[in-house]
Amino acid sequence: ALRRTARAACASSRVRYNARALSATLQQNGLLHLSSLISAEHIVPEMAARDRQSAITELVSHIEALGRLEQIGRDEILRALQSREEFISTGIGSGVAIPHTFSEDIDDVIAVMGRSREGIDFSAHDDAPVHLVILFVVPRHQHHLHHRTLAAIARLFHDDGMKHRLLNAASADDMVLTLKRGAPRAFAA
Repeated sequence: ALRRTARAACASSRVRYNARALSATLQQNGLLHLSSLISAEHIVPEMAARDRQSAITELVSHIEALGRLEQIGRDEILRALQSREEFISTGIGSGVAIPHTFSEDIDDVIAVMGRSREGIDFSAHDDAPVHLVILFVVPRHQHHLHHRTLAAIARLFHDDGMKHRLLNAASADDMVLTLKRGAPRAFAA
C-alpha cells in the first residue's frame, strides 16, 4: 500500500516512478521526517481557500510572510505551482494534496502545511475534498530531496488515524506534536 501511495504521489508530479531507485536513494541518504520541515509557524491551521488555486496562493503568501521567499520570487513559485496543477492535480486522494515544485535559487526544502476543516476542491483523483495540504519547494539540483519528501508525506498520510488527529488538533503547535508523535520510526531524523 505504501508503494502504491508513493507511486501515485510520484506520478502526480510527473516523476517517473522507479521503486529500486527511490529505495536506493532513501537508503543512501536516510529517510526524511516531515516534522523536520514543518514547524508551528509553517502551518496554516484554518485555511480560507475553497479551491486549489486559492489554496496554493494562500500557502505561498504564508511562506512569503515568513521571509522564506527572499531568494526566489513569489510570482515565479506561484506560476510553477499553478502550472503543475493545470497539468495534473496534486490531490493524491483521501483528503491530502501535495503541491510542489523546484527552484534553482534555494538550497533547502521550503515547506508549509495548511488545514481546511471545510475541505478544498483540489480535483483529486478520488474527487474527495482536501483537508490537508502540504506545499513544498525543492532545490532543483537535489532531486533526492523531492523523492524523500514525497515518500515521507505518502508514508505519514497512509495512516487514517494521523489525518484524523491532525484535523482535530487544537492548534498549529498541537499539529506539530501530532506529526512528531505519529511519525513512523523509519522516518525519524
